[in-house]
Amino acid sequence: MSSPAAVEARGWGWRHASRLRPAVVQLDLRIHAGERVLLLGPSGAGKSTLLHALAGVHGGDDEGEQYGELTVDGVAPSAARGRAGLVLQDPDSQVILARVGDDVAFGCENLGVPRDEIWPRVRAALADVGLDLPLDHPSSALSGGQKQRLALAGAIAMRPGLLLLDEPTANLDPDGVREVRDAVGRVLDRTRATLVVVEHRVDVWLDLVDRVVVLGRDGRPLADGAPREVLVTQRQVLLDAGVWVPGVPLPGAAAAAVSARGGSIGEHGPDGAGAGGPAGRIALEPALGARGLAIGRRSNAVVQRGLDLGIAAGASTVVTGPNGVGKSTLALTLGGLLRPLEGRVEVSRMLAAGLKREPIAWRSRELLTRIGTVFQEPEHQFVASTVAGELAVGLRALRLDEAAITARVDELLARLRLDHLARANPFTLSGGEKRRLSVAAVLAARPSVLILDEPTFGQDRLTWIELTALLRGLVDDGLALVSVTHDAAFIAELGDERFDLAASTTREFA
Repeated sequence: MSSPAAVEARGWGWRHASRLRPAVVQLDLRIHAGERVLLLGPSGAGKSTLLHALAGVHGGDDEGEQYGELTVDGVAPSAARGRAGLVLQDPDSQVILARVGDDVAFGCENLGVPRDEIWPRVRAALADVGLDLPLDHPSSALSGGQKQRLALAGAIAMRPGLLLLDEPTANLDPDGVREVRDAVGRVLDRTRATLVVVEHRVDVWLDLVDRVVVLGRDGRPLADGAPREVLVTQRQVLLDAGVWVPGVPLPGAAAAAVSARGGSIGEHGPDGAGAGGPAGRIALEPALGARGLAIGRRSNAVVQRGLDLGIAAGASTVVTGPNGVGKSTLALTLGGLLRPLEGRVEVSRMLAAGLKREPIAWRSRELLTRIGTVFQEPEHQFVASTVAGELAVGLRALRLDEAAITARVDELLARLRLDHLARANPFTLSGGEKRRLSVAAVLAARPSVLILDEPTFGQDRLTWIELTALLRGLVDDGLALVSVTHDAAFIAELGDERFDLAASTTREFA
């Protein structure tokens, strides 16, 4: 059993190689062995940067520049092999091997754990996170939320002295959130490991942690102390910084929070040039529909069958349901990116504008201004070396002139608080910044239908308000919005229509 690890930062900072400004500046922090710390702060405050540094995975000088000193048990994190277990924001990036059991065992094997100890650890870790699957179950067949649990199981199985969790419940359904939180609690009670968890769902972790550390937008500490004390005495400071403070309600209408940032993203139409404004629209005009739909990532693996739904223009539809029922698969199928296994997905004649009515038959350029899809994993959509370049990719494919491209890119950068990152590499952004960039890149082409998979992942309170207000404004202008989400607040704000996917009894594997 590993002993709990101690952490110390003295004037520590980190600057990504593609950035002019450091992500974290002059951090002084001591975490005693066995402490349980909730690390809070706005999107982009450097929380993930600190966790990566503690895990020793930042890489060499070509990836960035370090200032000051950061240690785990008195030595550099890179020299403390096996002392830290890290679960990343994007669990898909941590899935390494083809089978669930092998993937959980991978870390133990690299640490040289005796073989007769590995498999009992694997089974115990999978049980702890509530992933009740055979050891030979294909990891590629897991949903995003299931991959998140798999990544946590892999970290737990290594029995680290320092457990680092980066938004571990972000893509989980409510039952999954409770399971993972309780699993972490059981592990900490058994091992006494030190915990540092980054999470926007503050209330989930309050009863488990004994300390809250808050970083500001410049990466400097804003507050540090006992959880209840910090949340009460520093309440307004935290709210101003964008921290989610339990018990503070969201505004009923968030549009005012965005209007000060100026501009309108524009009207939506299949030619990308606008459709004449809301006054020229028919309220709740059908835009996209499915009849007798069966979905799956592979032809021999039906996840859901017999789905019928219609998506209206000028309305927001949320797709809900537990992890693993096919919500992301449905989103990709509706977006014309996966072929229906049965039935059809069709758009309205007006939206098709002379094309076939089935979006699976369209080319990517034809999809751009008609149906925009934002994946659950933002990195899977990035193709440019800068944030501004990423926003311009689709616009250049539409052959817009450079002046129009620049104007639209600048507007989106400002609206989604990415203007200070215009020249940054998209892969160096925080999870919340990556999500906003992936949404902005699709919005740039002004599609008539927008499909979002977990749109509020990684957002602080202020960016959440601004993002939902932006989406509400677009819906009011005639956009047909479909969002896969577990976010109860988002459902309350944008759940004009709700399509709930229950666990399917039609799942078939060859």
